[in-house]
This record gives sequence, structure tokens and C-alpha cells, in this order.
Amino acid sequence: MRHKAIDLFHAYTGNSISREGACIVSALFDPDSEYAKYEMVAYKKLQAVYLSAAGLTFQTDANKLYVLVEPASYAQKDKEPFQRTKDKQIPHRFSELEIFTTRKQSRIMVSKKPVMVYSSFTIPKPLNDGFAFLFYNQPDVTESIASFLETTLIKENKLNKEEAGKAVGLISKSLCKFTVWDA
Repeated sequence: MRHKAIDLFHAYTGNSISREGACIVSALFDPDSEYAKYEMVAYKKLQAVYLSAAGLTFQTDANKLYVLVEPASYAQKDKEPFQRTKDKQIPHRFSELEIFTTRKQSRIMVSKKPVMVYSSFTIPKPLNDGFAFLFYNQPDVTESIASFLETTLIKENKLNKEEAGKAVGLISKSLCKFTVWDA
């Protein structure tokens, strides 16, 4: 039986990246705070994949979903997410995000709907404690991603189980809007 998920760069070196479709979950963590940026990228019918200085580039159409975890201490919380520095930026305005505030005043922001990416996208090699995992397109892929993210949000972002569950509920709702697997 095939694994549900594998480190993306190990999958590349082991020639086990699915050409039929998969979902890549990556994260970038701020080493000085609990600020985190997560990306979920689903693709289908991969034409080519290659390693470059920027990371792994996939030649295919894809859907992207973004999640920001913003600690209460974040100094630029009033700045629109698309206007932030590159490592903290996502291509959304506040009005395009589902936002909820935790008991510790951290904000969780989730794309209301996926962004369509045409022709190619690149996943950078993870830095610090970041990661990039490839989730194979199996019948329970959404549940596998949700379980993984719930554990990660609790461990890395210090959310409690209830808050992580609420965040994962918003993420799952948006993941179900991915269109590339429907084509």
C-alpha cells in the first residue's frame, strides 16, 4: 500500500511524486514568534517537475489555499496580508479570508476559496522548522491533511485542541472547493 504522505523533497529524489495528482502541504515558521504561513497546493496531470535554486517547480495547473497564524504580539496585524513582507505575505485581503481569534488573541486566517494557478508553481525548500509534505490523492486525502494540520497547529502554533479543530474545520471547508481534482 502506498503511504498517505511523504516529505516532498524525498519524494522527488525517490521518483515517487504522483503525476496523476496530489496535495502539497508546506509551512514557513517565523523563528522568533509563533507566526506561521501554511500553503496547500493541489494539482492534477503533472507534466514535469524539476529542481531549481528556488525549489521544486511543478508544470501543471493547481489550486492554492493559504493559512496564516498570527500571534497577538504581531506588530503589523492591521496591514493587509498581500502587503506584508514576503515571508509573511499571502495574496489575499482581509475580506477574502475567514478569520477567527483565539483565547490568547492569536488570529487564524484561512482563504475563503482557492487561488487558481495556471501552468506552474514552485515549492521552496523548507527553512528552519518548516516542511513540505506530499499527500497522495487517495479517497481520504482531505481527512489525512486535516488530521496532520490539527496536530501541527497544536504543536507548532500552541493552539488548544478546540481552536485547532475550528481552524481545521475552516481549512477543510476550503479544501473541498479545490477544482483541479474535479476536471
